Amino acid sequence: MNIYVINGPNINLLGTREPEIYGSETLGDIEKKCIEQGLKDNHSVKFMQSNYEGEIVEWIQHAIKEKIDAIVINAAAYTHTSIAIHDALKSFSGFKIELHISNPHLRESFRHVSYISPVVDAVVAGLGPSGYSHVIQLLTELKKQYNEA
Repeated sequence: MNIYVINGPNINLLGTREPEIYGSETLGDIEKKCIEQGLKDNHSVKFMQSNYEGEIVEWIQHAIKEKIDAIVINAAAYTHTSIAIHDALKSFSGFKIELHISNPHLRESFRHVSYISPVVDAVVAGLGPSGYSHVIQLLTELKKQYNEA
């Protein structure tokens, strides 16, 4: 399975940005763990991060063109604002998982609305940085279920 892990704005600051919410692991630490988990599960994992909405949309469109199997997306603040990312994800036919390190529903009220959730297969939130590698494992199970159906 070929997996894109797409991260939105400020995720590059993990490890230093609000460690009481996001933990002390860096994005590089998380990427390394996901790639290792992917290798165990026979997946190819490509990690990406951008502070620019249009670049994220282009990566999703590239995933469509390249027939990538799954997208894991932590759209960060764009979760609550981006119709463009919503529309791009809606066009992607592979597995789509929305990921949040914290639980947005336990935070400010503006974080309670997601433009991403209506167009994904699953939402994972509040598991901290380990949520990323758990999602890579989850995709193995989803693929098995999909193939059995």
